[in-house]
Amino acid sequence: MIDAGEETMRRVYMDHAATTPVDPLVVKAMLPYFSECFGNASSLHSFGRDAFEAVEAARQKVADLIGAEKNEIIFTSGGTESDNLAIKGVAYKNRDKGNHIITSSIEHPAVLETCHHMESEKFKVTYLPVDRFGMINLADLEKAITEKTILITIMHANNEIGTIEPVEEIGRIAREHQVYFHIDAVQTVGKIPIDVKSMNTDMLSMSAHKIYGPKGVGALYMAKGIRCEPIIHGGGHEHGMRSSTENAAGIVGFGKAAELAKERMATDMPYVTDLRNKLTKGVLESIQESYLNGHPSKRLPNNAHLRFTAIEGESLIMGLDAKGIAGSTGSACSSKKLEASHVLLAIGLNEVEAHGSLRLTLGRENTSDDVDYVLNALQEVVGNLRSMSPLWGKRLEFEKWKQRMREEEHRSKEIELS
Repeated sequence: MIDAGEETMRRVYMDHAATTPVDPLVVKAMLPYFSECFGNASSLHSFGRDAFEAVEAARQKVADLIGAEKNEIIFTSGGTESDNLAIKGVAYKNRDKGNHIITSSIEHPAVLETCHHMESEKFKVTYLPVDRFGMINLADLEKAITEKTILITIMHANNEIGTIEPVEEIGRIAREHQVYFHIDAVQTVGKIPIDVKSMNTDMLSMSAHKIYGPKGVGALYMAKGIRCEPIIHGGGHEHGMRSSTENAAGIVGFGKAAELAKERMATDMPYVTDLRNKLTKGVLESIQESYLNGHPSKRLPNNAHLRFTAIEGESLIMGLDAKGIAGSTGSACSSKKLEASHVLLAIGLNEVEAHGSLRLTLGRENTSDDVDYVLNALQEVVGNLRSMSPLWGKRLEFEKWKQRMREEEHRSKEIELS
């Protein structure tokens, strides 16, 4: 029990790329579908019809968020299932046309691991390299396309470093070569404007819990006429593409979260961008040898991915957590692994540099005071860790040696001139 006079530690959540708190309005919308509106959406009686109507209303709201039509939305259990359905479903259904898939080297594990599995199914996969900012090269993409290519799957924005890929141009290339194009947009839906028609995409993956909705529900946009085989078989739910009794409460929550995201995007985007810029500028100006990973401008509005020389990322996370601050060393889906991030290695960092990185992702509930608190805490934690780091000690000795060499060189020139 906390003593009345004891000060409660401040808590600041800056890991919104991992998940977001469920908005109270989303919770309110969901609650009836756990109790009085509990019917199966596939049942013909009034209980079922009530659930069906709620699911269809949510389907329209999700479609509206991305510029799609209602019957182009397939509800799933989340972004991972949506990615699997898009990649496996198209690959299996179109095997008669070809067996080649193109993706990038920095995709989320939901895409990379699925592509690795497809290789075991005798499909060929090309993993496009990226530049130091995490951007693919469109010329590399076009060069990789062959007569056997059936699918291009590229994420809209990277979940770790926040870099936004040129998906409109990728979609144009895919259209010109008559290749299906899938976008993993789990990190961008609800954060930046999306119009699936102008993107020339055939499929797009989403997840509710990234936009203040519940966990365990997502969706796949699938344009009309796409040849895709279901990967879950059963009663033929979701237009025959995803059998299983619909998660009505979760879907309603997703629909409400999508509605709120659409309403608030015009204010949320500039707000979190300003906070992100204040945070990034503060770190780079106040902490020696700190760097920004990812593209400096073509990045998610809420993403600050930072790197610190001679710092071990897991220790940094623990030090911040002791001060009530939540951040991440990378993707939450793999952040408990201690190997270096495949994304950071792909953009050219070595393992030591990759391990010294920190992802802070802001949300609509964060404040300018939160940023100030995090900046002060970062300076303290980084300073403490570096004071114990033999790497930093050697780094300082080397810098002092270089300074002495410069001073001696300057004195020698002065003697020569005299």
